[in-house]
Amino acid sequence: MIIKPADRTQSVKEYYFSIKNKEIAELNAGRKASGKEPVINLGIGSPDGMPPQAAIETLREVSLQKGAHRYQSYTGTPELRGAFARWYERWYGVKLDPACEIQPLMGSKEGILIITLAFVNEGDKVLIPDPGYPTYTTAASLAGAKIVKYDLRHDNGWYPDFEAMERMDLDGVKIMWTNYPNMPTGAPATEELYQKVADFAARHRILVINDNPYSFIQNDKPLSLLAAKGARECCLEMNSLSKAHNMSGWRVGMVGGNADYIREILKVKSQMDSGMFRPLQLAAATALGEGPDWFSELNSEYARRKAAASEIFDALGVSYDSGSQGLFLWGRVEEDNPAYVKAASKGYAVEGKTRGEVVSDYLLYNAFVFITPGFVFGRNGENYIRASLCADVPTLKRACGLIKNIL
Repeated sequence: MIIKPADRTQSVKEYYFSIKNKEIAELNAGRKASGKEPVINLGIGSPDGMPPQAAIETLREVSLQKGAHRYQSYTGTPELRGAFARWYERWYGVKLDPACEIQPLMGSKEGILIITLAFVNEGDKVLIPDPGYPTYTTAASLAGAKIVKYDLRHDNGWYPDFEAMERMDLDGVKIMWTNYPNMPTGAPATEELYQKVADFAARHRILVINDNPYSFIQNDKPLSLLAAKGARECCLEMNSLSKAHNMSGWRVGMVGGNADYIREILKVKSQMDSGMFRPLQLAAATALGEGPDWFSELNSEYARRKAAASEIFDALGVSYDSGSQGLFLWGRVEEDNPAYVKAASKGYAVEGKTRGEVVSDYLLYNAFVFITPGFVFGRNGENYIRASLCADVPTLKRACGLIKNIL
């Protein structure tokens, strides 16, 4: 390069799954040349099911309309904002004004950076869960913020230890990220938890953003942080159609909350794009109208997949919570775990590698099954692994057979 990259790029690395997908692609190229099956990738939570048929029909119909391919409003179409408002009232019991309390997003990942840029100055502190979604940390780093991790631990149900957080130096903390049902652990949201979060935020004048895309997955009682008493003054919530409607590639999400916060977010977002494709917005509005039958069928399939993934974890000898929610199964690798011991005997336990990483690499290069190592999500995930349920039951059973063969 003839110029030096921006200093902010030195504080972040290429996304782990971007790096790993290239590694898997190289493996697959060699396996294809040898006539072998590709690696079974149980890494990213990208739903493989079809979106609602009615949404696909709306996408097709609106795409044929004159004017549908022009720039759109930065605030989203009234149809989409109205659909999000009805969705929140129907399922979460939360009333949001579609005119000023909802901002559509091109996926939640975009929202994380935009919200961070809207509220965080260089040197401000950001509270981030450990383990947690890596993008919270990356966005804070790009904004020049000081990252403060708060612990989520198995012995506390993977919930924040509010007593411990009260003892932390919270001076200068601007925003805090929460995510329930939790990724990667699968810990469920509860009304009590959300009330504690809202009370903590109000007491310390911290803006909390709850990332809530998993609330319908393996759960028949979706909850919203915005329903907690006092939350509207100090909390925002992001949501999306990626998980609950099998529309991850469509990149349709939203952030909801107090109109004053939404206005600040729009200041940044309106500089970043020129509006979402109109057919996508109207198709998403159609999908948001799906009823209980859609979610019942969706979760019946995930229940079958979870049972199959549990067989993999049983074969590996890792402990896990059978009552977890969301798109993943999260399991702990102990020192005497048979898969870890076997991997160590094969030379995979090199210095600096966590137990989760050792088992993950052993499975990738011997069973040709990729399961995410938990260190990706923070220090408290180092001795864990995470399997995605975004593969059908036959694929999960085939993965289980390949793993049993090498153990």
